[in-house]
Amino acid sequence: MRWLLLVLCVLWCSGMPLRAWAAAPIRVVDDRGAVVQLAAPARRIISLLPSLTEMVCDLGACERVVATDRWSNWPARIQGLPKVGGLDDPQVEAMVAQRPDLVLVSPASRLAQRLRGLGLTVAELDAQDLRQVRHAMGVVATLLGVPERAELRWRALMTEIDAAAAAVPATRKGQTVYFEVSSTPYAAGEASFIGQLLSRLGARHVVPASLGPFPKLNPEFVVRADPALIMVSAKEVDGMARRPGWRQMRAIQQGRVCPLDAAQLDVLSRPGPRLGQGALVLARCLAGSGRVR
Repeated sequence: MRWLLLVLCVLWCSGMPLRAWAAAPIRVVDDRGAVVQLAAPARRIISLLPSLTEMVCDLGACERVVATDRWSNWPARIQGLPKVGGLDDPQVEAMVAQRPDLVLVSPASRLAQRLRGLGLTVAELDAQDLRQVRHAMGVVATLLGVPERAELRWRALMTEIDAAAAAVPATRKGQTVYFEVSSTPYAAGEASFIGQLLSRLGARHVVPASLGPFPKLNPEFVVRADPALIMVSAKEVDGMARRPGWRQMRAIQQGRVCPLDAAQLDVLSRPGPRLGQGALVLARCLAGSGRVR
């Protein structure tokens, strides 16, 4: 104990901040299995995935973000930051010019190796289910030097989801749901974070977990499944009845189609800290109070 007091006294007398002395190198493993090392918590961050941008801000480090991809738009304070492209057209020179000490990217971007070759530290993170959301939050919090905040924010998020579940009447639980991601059609399956939210709200899925989180479906699959409720982009609602065979589905015949506007889809497409808001959107659709036609 005496040696520790002596060291602290020396540091204090020398004018060295105790925070600097206490700082330790950070080491995490990203979703690609790559080791990400920082000498200190990241201070200049570029985020190239909206969900990761939102995590950084939700963990209290929004002021450390110096640039984002073009799709990051929440919270409002990041909207005026430099935009450095997207998955298909990353502006690498603009990224390097920002002198980041950390770049957050999706494993799907194929950009990480190029950025590492330029000397940048990169973490590849993404999430397709709730377990992966929790993991990503933990990794981001660790890279920010605030690992303890991740669990606090996760608990708060689960409380929001539980509150949304309580808002669904018992008479509306158990109904089968089809959630369309795009008109191809791609759907959110039971294994996705959207599917898991729906399960927590008491819904049943027409797209089983065995097909993966976000599978591309044969349109006839949806017709045969005959969901009781369809959740879809508001832009697609009017054309659904014109798809071959879809008019015969009970959801369309009974007007049980919940149109989701751009803002609602924005929330639901980002596996991060706003999933509690997304759960409330889903709950309102299930309850019949979410602009079901």
